Formats: sequence, C-alpha cells, structure tokens
Amino acid sequence: MTAPAERRVRVAAVQAEPAWNDLQGGVNKVISLLGDAGKEGANVVGFPEVFIPGYPWSIFTATPLDNAPFMEEYFHNSLAVDSDEMRRIQAAVKENGTFCVLRFSERHQGSLYISQVFINTDGQIVHHRRKTKPTHVERAYWGTGEGDSLKCVEHTQPLLRYYKYQQDVDIHVPSWPVLSDRPESVGSRWPYFITGDMSSRLSQVMAFEGACFVLVCTQVLSEENFDKNKVRGVEHIQGTGGGFSAIFGPGGEPISTMPSDKEGILYANVDVNDKLRAKQWLDVVGHYSRPDMLSLRVNTHPSKPVFFAEEPEK
Repeated sequence: MTAPAERRVRVAAVQAEPAWNDLQGGVNKVISLLGDAGKEGANVVGFPEVFIPGYPWSIFTATPLDNAPFMEEYFHNSLAVDSDEMRRIQAAVKENGTFCVLRFSERHQGSLYISQVFINTDGQIVHHRRKTKPTHVERAYWGTGEGDSLKCVEHTQPLLRYYKYQQDVDIHVPSWPVLSDRPESVGSRWPYFITGDMSSRLSQVMAFEGACFVLVCTQVLSEENFDKNKVRGVEHIQGTGGGFSAIFGPGGEPISTMPSDKEGILYANVDVNDKLRAKQWLDVVGHYSRPDMLSLRVNTHPSKPVFFAEEPEK
C-alpha cells in the first residue's frame, strides 16, 4: 500500500503593530519581519489586515468631517502596487525565499482599496486582489473589488467562503485588524461580532469547513499610539493589545497561539496532506455536497467603469 509523500511546509503568522500612517516605516517593518521569518526557515508568511499603514479605527469613532485630515494623511501613506515601496518588499521576499501574503491599504489614483498581494519566492506578484465588499463604515473610505478578486475570501460572506473551499485551498491566510474583547461597561452597544473572540472562531470554522491550514494574522495596538489613532478615551478600547493570532489545522484544531498584547511571529511545521484525512470526514464541495439541489453561481469577470470600443476595420 502506497501512502502519499509528505508535503511539509513551515508556515508563519505575523502578529505585530503597524507603523501607523507611515508608509516608509511600514515598508521597513514588513522587510524586517520578512527577514525574521526567513531566518526561521518559513516557507509561507502572512501579515495582518491593512498592515500598511494600519487599520484606522477612527472611522468608527469620529464623524467623516472630523476624520477628514486623518484620512487624508492615511491616503498618502497607503501603498500603491506599482511603486518603489512595493518593489522593495518584493526584493525582500525574494532575498528571504518565503512566499508572502501581504494585506495593505492600496492607493490607486484617487481611491483606496483593502488589498492583498501574493508574492512568490522569486519576488513576483502572482495574485493581486481587493476586498470585494468592505464592511460597514469601511465602505465610506475603501472601494470594492471585482470578479477577479474572488480567489480569496471575506469570512462573514458565506457564499465567498464556499467558493474558497471549491478552490481546494491548502493554506488560508485570514488577516484581521486590532479587535479587543468587549468591555463590560460597553455591553451590547458594542456588538460581540466585532471582537477578537468572534473573528478567531470564524477563522477556525474556515479551517474546519475547508479542511485547510489557517494562519490568523492580527495587528496589536500599544497605549503610546492611542492619540495617533484618535482612540484615546474611546469607550470600547480599554487597554492595549487586540491581537488574536493563531494557526489552526484542517480539523479546526489549534496548533499555535500567542498572547493578545505581544508582537511576534507564530510558526508551525505542517504536512499539507493532513487535509486529505480531514476530508474523509467532511468535504463540503465533494462527497458532502448536493449540487443537484444547491449550487453556487460565480462571475469572475471584473466590471470596469470605462470600456473602449474596438477600432473599426480599415
């Protein structure tokens, strides 16, 4: 009887504080963390959501008018895909020989997008996507991705999750901002679903449903940066931290976790073939599906605001 050869991968999940509203500082920090992961022999490394230039919690806590100067600064410190800053990151990925999944606020012409690039070990961007539907207040500041951005997922979109499973993913990298526990003083006025606990559970569910390894990458916030982020005195942000990074296996089992207020990188050596054992029990797009009764229609073609007619034949 022939057993499948092991497919060993060393994975790494970053939990770190961004260089808030500082493009060059953010690029430098990404490069430094890539160096740390490379020294530890990581094959795949993931970063938190909009790690450059950090998640602007003031969009929830200030009016658009009051927040306008902050977001103007945020715009200019967001990262363009075709830029010297991105090329520096690509060079660092190649130098350290680790596949990189980087989440950042993308600046493109006059708009912002919650974006993600997948950079291979040759330093090439093999996939660039934008969040297809920014969440709640995020929609006031970031645009939407189109059909060509469906190769990844938003965790609270069940249909997108199912499409992700159909892609037979081995390793999924969910990226999250700072998300604190809900203080008792705030109570139900701050929804439980906007907490690290709920977001961690969603990520764990993806590992279970998708039978894949999941690298949860999160930001943290230190007290010294409360003022810079305009959250000093905000009721639901009580104390520092807000991280909940973890690595889950394809059965949903926790492999590695980190304290909520620490910066660092989680590592795990995994065998990608473990997903096949998990799928013996549950393959939601295979033997556990009923496409004759329930199926998903997907449009992967990007919509564009301007189309150019073909030149007439001469």
